[in-house]
Amino acid sequence: MMQNPQILAALQERLDGLVETPTGYIERVVKRRVNALKNLQVKCAQIEAKFYEEVHDLERKYAVLYQPLFDKRFEIINAIYEPTEEECEWKPDEEDEISEEMKEKAKIEDEKKDEEKEDPKGIPEFWLTVFKNVDLLSDMVQSFVLEFHFEPNDYFVNEVLTKTYRMRSEPDDSDPFSFDGPEIMGCTGCQIDWKKGKNVTLKTIKKKQKHKGRGTVRTVTKTVSNDSFFNFFAPPEVPESGDLDDDAEAILAADFEIGHFLRERIIPRSVLYFTGEAIEDDDD
Repeated sequence: MMQNPQILAALQERLDGLVETPTGYIERVVKRRVNALKNLQVKCAQIEAKFYEEVHDLERKYAVLYQPLFDKRFEIINAIYEPTEEECEWKPDEEDEISEEMKEKAKIEDEKKDEEKEDPKGIPEFWLTVFKNVDLLSDMVQSFVLEFHFEPNDYFVNEVLTKTYRMRSEPDDSDPFSFDGPEIMGCTGCQIDWKKGKNVTLKTIKKKQKHKGRGTVRTVTKTVSNDSFFNFFAPPEVPESGDLDDDAEAILAADFEIGHFLRERIIPRSVLYFTGEAIEDDDD
């Protein structure tokens, strides 16, 4: 009987119906166990949140040790502190070593250049070079703040521009299974006090319009948004409902990626991005 194709087909159809039907026999038997697994999953998410909380505490502990080094880096870049000969001594890797003859030639050329122009202050265009060397940027309730310090310039008054990121490090009660570690929930930029006519986030365009009736042509001037790094400090605002259009979501997603990359990679290893060495590591 079990070899009868019609009987086998009917049985298979019956089994498929039981599996797909929410009130089917299989679900009634297994439902309690599945619920138990879900409860275990919630507990896993809670333990994972505790793990990330302790990781964050550890990061804060070591941030205190890093800070004096970052402060000295800031002073060297901005010509506040001149490093000693001992601090400037650097032994390159064997693959980077050059012959004594080349070293002597380079030394003579450097001396000639030094005679021709005055000694630059600190390390000129350090952060500009770093950002240009990073593809992610060149096209561009735990929280962290990114501070960008600027020398006096012709474009804006601010000495410091800030970007604050708000993070969530524990599961959402309404959707605990989506937890996959700390995530950025939102960000806030700052107001840039642009000098008159120097706002690089805006550009003026001129368009010619033809009057339908009279046929006369006039020129209309319009101010529109312009692609600029400084748009980084004016992210889209998230409404209370949390609903965003596709463009705003894409902008925020890219913004979060950039903010995380700056914090975790660029700032701790900036000199290697300045020299280009870190880019090779990222490519590998």
